[in-house]
Amino acid sequence: MTIGGTGTTALFAGPSGTGKTMAAGIIASELGLPLFRIDLARVVSKWIGETEKNLDRVFKAAEDSNAVLFLDEADSLLGKRSEVKDSHDRYANLEISYLLQKMELYDGLAILATNMRQLIDEAFMRRLSFTVLFPLPEEPDRRLIWDALWPAALPRQGDVDLDRLAHFRLPGGNIRNVVLAAAYLAATEGTAVGMRHLLHGVRREYQKLGKQLSDAELGEVPGPIELRVAVRR
Repeated sequence: MTIGGTGTTALFAGPSGTGKTMAAGIIASELGLPLFRIDLARVVSKWIGETEKNLDRVFKAAEDSNAVLFLDEADSLLGKRSEVKDSHDRYANLEISYLLQKMELYDGLAILATNMRQLIDEAFMRRLSFTVLFPLPEEPDRRLIWDALWPAALPRQGDVDLDRLAHFRLPGGNIRNVVLAAAYLAATEGTAVGMRHLLHGVRREYQKLGKQLSDAELGEVPGPIELRVAVRR
């Protein structure tokens, strides 16, 4: 338990798409409580004193609803604190201290989430009740995720190879995007989902992650993608 309040604080740390938000939602559901998801990047203000006011409103609303508070993008505020060189540094550190105080006094469950654990100040880490790491899934886990995310009602062609797809190093959130994109592409063609639709989605997700797949890494793609856009007259 955190000193000052009767609640619990935790940090969920891991790359985007590894299930931090989903885990928070499951916890809230199991507790029978609403989940308040707040993007800390939107709470932080460049105007002195406004960040504290925004945090007050967030915690007050969560307390009134007895909600699980999920504060996403924690690194936007909780990056490693620097030495105070000017007034901006001093106020930034005050904002961090204020958030710590609010969390320690909160009587519910407050969860912080970050994609960049290495940017979180160690002094802050020591004041949290728990740290939960969400690593990128390994290939056997990715294979299970592909199975779990494939809708039972979504038809697929015989060339779909989930073992081959599990080879690509994508987290669950991106795998979900691939399945959705492939389903859309197949629907525009009036066909079941095929391997070419899925590999097209894989390449696009890699691009979104700032990575490139060579033709050799992608392997043989069975046929081109045809996008058909209906024009309303």
